[in-house]
Amino acid sequence: MHRLDPVPHGRDRDEPNIAGGTIVSAQKQALFWLVAAVLFIAVLSLFKEILLPFITGLAIAYFLDPLVDYLERRGVSRALGATIILGGFMVVVVAGLWVLMPILQAQLVGLVTGLPTVFENLRQGVSGILDSLSAHIDEQDMAEGQQALLGLTSLAMGWFFDLLGSAWQSGLAVFNLIGLLVVTPVVAWYLLRDWDHLVEKINSWLPRDHLPEIKKQFGLIDQTIAGFVRGQATVCLIMGATYALALEIVGLEHGLVVGLIAGLISFVPYVGSIVGLLLSVGLAYVQFGESTMILLVAAVFFIGQAVEGNFLTPKLVGGRVGLHAVWVVFALLAGGSLFGLVGMLLAVPVAAVIGVLSRFLLQRYLSSRIYLGRNSTPPDGSI
Repeated sequence: MHRLDPVPHGRDRDEPNIAGGTIVSAQKQALFWLVAAVLFIAVLSLFKEILLPFITGLAIAYFLDPLVDYLERRGVSRALGATIILGGFMVVVVAGLWVLMPILQAQLVGLVTGLPTVFENLRQGVSGILDSLSAHIDEQDMAEGQQALLGLTSLAMGWFFDLLGSAWQSGLAVFNLIGLLVVTPVVAWYLLRDWDHLVEKINSWLPRDHLPEIKKQFGLIDQTIAGFVRGQATVCLIMGATYALALEIVGLEHGLVVGLIAGLISFVPYVGSIVGLLLSVGLAYVQFGESTMILLVAAVFFIGQAVEGNFLTPKLVGGRVGLHAVWVVFALLAGGSLFGLVGMLLAVPVAAVIGVLSRFLLQRYLSSRIYLGRNSTPPDGSI
């Protein structure tokens, strides 16, 4: 049986080869992948309300797969290794929730019900400062400043409560918490057990002519996702625990839940520290009312951001994952806007795929005659 010859450069339609088959043109290959991407988006949009447990299970399996691989190399069967690692993970999560849930529930309820008072006190405090400066500021400018302050306060409150409502509706209202807790571990266990077989099966579906290049790009995508997701998740856990402990030591009311929220949303670069700083300073202003304690609370986040930016992130995430902070923020906001919580979970992997493919296409463009000129000879012989 003859092997298909490589596609000669410059062909733009299917042509017969020596084996009597056809060589698929680059245009048709691009059309195929475009249709596949459209179908993927359509399926995601159609089933986004029930995908949360499956996406969460996939994320947990991806996060824990290296540990199962380690046990497998030590002679433990894949199924037993998946059971040990996932069971240990679930025990840690359940134990943490069992210990922290009563405190978190009380603090979270108090925080949500007390936020309007916090915003109102902040507005009155800033208004008092503006009033004391009224002798030096034009009356019209003062009125415009107060109006802008009211608008900003209303916007902040609306954004916060919309975020909570969106997370609830997209995650728990449709597929309730019991279903999430039951389905997610089952999905994660099966994926952990069959991970290597799934990878081999997907590899068997890839186009044979471009298999080496596709596997190379998949390797870069996996490296990017693993470097960012696993590293950033570890950073979030460390920063959440650090912020919560530090705020509790300072004596800030609701400090535990504020610190954990700030740490968890640190997955979005800089957002966690900024939100935690603003929220905790507002709570400190209402609770303490003195500059020393407010500065002490603010120092927790300034020091935390310095430690994260200079030590944790470079060590655990690294600077070569290829995901710029602005690109990550845009991907998360776009994913959340289009598909809710499911979109936010998929945002970073999709951003990693787009980033790797964009760099690949840019590299091909820079080595082509389109960039080098009509009379040049591209190093790889491309058009």
